[in-house]
This record gives sequence, structure tokens and C-alpha cells, in this order.
Amino acid sequence: MFDNPFSMVVAIVAIVMITSVMKTRYRAKHGISEDQNGRAIATDPGEARALREEVKALKDRIAVLERVITDQHSSASLEQEIEKLR
Repeated sequence: MFDNPFSMVVAIVAIVMITSVMKTRYRAKHGISEDQNGRAIATDPGEARALREEVKALKDRIAVLERVITDQHSSASLEQEIEKLR
């Protein structure tokens, strides 16, 4: 079947094309697209917004924890800071 190089090249191109089509169908079915750099991104704007809000909330919590840890406090004021966070 693959006696000459031309048929081998055609088979490789066909495999690559079939794989590309399958990948595109999978991404479309699951709501995944790519940005300009080829990274996968969610196409659902609501999900993207929720993820951004969650990341912002986590960054805020990390900032508070860093401030609590690095500031020089007594144990009483540290307990008050922890209670304010709750």
C-alpha cells in the first residue's frame, strides 16, 4: 500500500487533517477556543467572569494574609485581625 513516497505523504497528510478536524469538533462541543497564543480559553463569558472574580477575591485574601504576617503585631492585635477576616 505504501510502496512509494507519494502515498506515504498522502497518508500522513490525511492523518493530520483527520486529527485536526477531531480536535476542532471536540473543542467546539465542550466550549473551548484558543487565543492568539494558542492557549485554551473558555467561550462562556459568564464562566470567565466568575473565574476572574474568584481570582480577584483570592488575591485580596492573599494580600490581607501577607499584611497580617509581615506587620509587627502583638498576639492580641493579631487575634483581632483574624476575627475581622471572619
